[in-house]
Amino acid sequence: MKQYLITIFSCMLMLSGTGWVYAQNDPSQKDVHRLTNLPHVYINTFSGNGIYSTTEYVYARMWYVDEEDNVQFYDSLQIRGRGNATWGLAKRPYKLKFQKKEKLLGKGYANARKWTLLANHGDKTLIRNAVTSLMGERAGLKFNPAAKFVDLTLNDRYVGNYQISDQVEVRPHRVNIAEQEYPLAEGADITGGYLLEGDGSGEFHTNTYWSDEAKRNLPPDGFTTTRGNVPVRIHYPDAEDLDRTQVAYIRQFVNRFDQRLFASNYDDPVEGYRPLVDSVSLANWYICSELSANVDAFWSTYFYKEQADDRLFWGPLWDYDIAYNNDNRERVGKGCNTTLQLIADVGYGNVRNWVVRMWRDPWFQKLVYRRYTELINGGMEDYLNQKIDSLVQLIDESVQLNYKRWRIDTQTLRELVLYSTYDEYVSDLREFLAVHIPYLKEAFAKKAGIEDGPGPAPKVPDFDAKKNVCYTISNSGSGTFVDVNLETEAVCANSLDEESKSQQWFITPLKNGYMFITNRATGYALNDPTEGEPTATTLTGTQLNTVPADSLDLRQQWDIVKQEQGRYNLVNRFSEHAANLSGGGTENGTAVLSYTSDERNSTSNNRLWVIEEARDQNGNVIEGLDEMVDYALAYDPQSGRIHFGADNLSAFNFPVRVYDQLGRLVVTFQASEGTSLSHLPRGLYIVSWYAQKRQKSVKLLR
Repeated sequence: MKQYLITIFSCMLMLSGTGWVYAQNDPSQKDVHRLTNLPHVYINTFSGNGIYSTTEYVYARMWYVDEEDNVQFYDSLQIRGRGNATWGLAKRPYKLKFQKKEKLLGKGYANARKWTLLANHGDKTLIRNAVTSLMGERAGLKFNPAAKFVDLTLNDRYVGNYQISDQVEVRPHRVNIAEQEYPLAEGADITGGYLLEGDGSGEFHTNTYWSDEAKRNLPPDGFTTTRGNVPVRIHYPDAEDLDRTQVAYIRQFVNRFDQRLFASNYDDPVEGYRPLVDSVSLANWYICSELSANVDAFWSTYFYKEQADDRLFWGPLWDYDIAYNNDNRERVGKGCNTTLQLIADVGYGNVRNWVVRMWRDPWFQKLVYRRYTELINGGMEDYLNQKIDSLVQLIDESVQLNYKRWRIDTQTLRELVLYSTYDEYVSDLREFLAVHIPYLKEAFAKKAGIEDGPGPAPKVPDFDAKKNVCYTISNSGSGTFVDVNLETEAVCANSLDEESKSQQWFITPLKNGYMFITNRATGYALNDPTEGEPTATTLTGTQLNTVPADSLDLRQQWDIVKQEQGRYNLVNRFSEHAANLSGGGTENGTAVLSYTSDERNSTSNNRLWVIEEARDQNGNVIEGLDEMVDYALAYDPQSGRIHFGADNLSAFNFPVRVYDQLGRLVVTFQASEGTSLSHLPRGLYIVSWYAQKRQKSVKLLR
């Protein structure tokens, strides 16, 4: 019957001279194409109506246009809404169910019928869920949801940037644990696997849930523990497949853990709770929950039990769009800013009862502190910043399109702060990590009774940089000066030109002891673009460049190391490479490279640099823009003139860039001079500049 109905939807009824006939219309033929560099998903419901339910599926067709512009057509899949608070937002999340298992994301990902389309509408960066999945992978959690970004058009209307992700379920490449027999045979092994969730809602599928009379005799797919009062939902086996013996078994097992945890001898290594938990996944899951500051981590906590294994395993991580200080709900007496707070103290959900109890156990204290220290010393902060970089670059075009469809400066869910530009939201995410990561080290150490929690103090810089003073950086051997090719942003060395602002640099000390070096002419920062995972002696030879300034980007942080005779090395924090004049060349335009950093740093002239205050032709030290200068950007639509206004425009020596709707650079001008945009076609433009240590941008309608 289903096949017959589907065929009817694929036909067009026509009237001929001899009577009614059916003319086949191929539904797969549709004009579909990508709008950005990302894949594009087109979904049309059979009825042409929207999706209005989180429980009732509707039939639809889907066209998937991949990165190579290949089109995959899926007929008669089903789609419904998903989510709780997020379902009530204008940009809604969805759940897909295909007719058969589909390897939607290709090799290495699940082959499954069910997939999710996350809208990430309450997260203005759009990447918090993806970053958390990558964090879990780095930490060593076994199962981490996929994060494939796409553009979505629904019923021929573009609706924004979406993330294809896994449904949290038992399946290879998802939660890959033992699948139980169905229906259960006599004597079947019911010790696992089970996929469970500490579910703060406590709304289980009981007999009143089912509209089908035959299902009302099914056992509830959840229970509440006896001591911790934690509501636990059974996600696998599925509610419709659960046997009462399975419910009884897993309820008894979880309650045994719960009772042991709250017993007087809870910290006994044999009789307490410890033998019933997998310590590796417990530590990794908990640390990721705290590192991301997800206040709902204990409201919705996934964990599982494998067959013939008497331990509970923790993860996967799921639903992190309000994490990383992106939730404005007030916790009583705690405020809403989680930057300097533990989720164990302020999080929602009764799984927190378990965590608070575990923190009383010295074994758990040392487990968390030791594992956190391993992860941070192993480069977790650098890794997360790199992944943020790559994700932001990947979805850049889609972000611009998404925020033409949706407001970026309006609260949609629980955003704690609002900005006018996407870059500011990303900077806010970075700044959170920069402060929260050392805070956790100190907080975990304090709980574990360890005195050296904060770790060593930041290094004292070898170079005493003066605020708001320009410097020149010349090579010890050639005497040529570090300069910027203003067309390519590549860093090279040229003969001294006292009037050239591109040879003048601001050097700003950071709190961690590193230096942030920005060019006077462009406002861009000295950057090491080396790709991969370099060490001090590998992946060397990339030419340095300048990029939009971001002091939290590790590629833009430099250790200025003092050597003899007032000379210095410039060593990049990310690559660990030293700035090196290629071949020691004396010709103008010689490249400055990211190169080997080793014992020759103190003797190789190619790596040694002289840093001096820049002076004008009268011998006066050149100073930059005062951070307290008030200024405004003005645009006259009649003449097309755009310019800055301030009491002293001579200090405005930074460049301003104008981009069109597709992100293409169309105009560059000096802020002190202004320019005309009258030659540009009518439309929306983005005006961007870097001043007062911040990237700033405004929209302009011409």
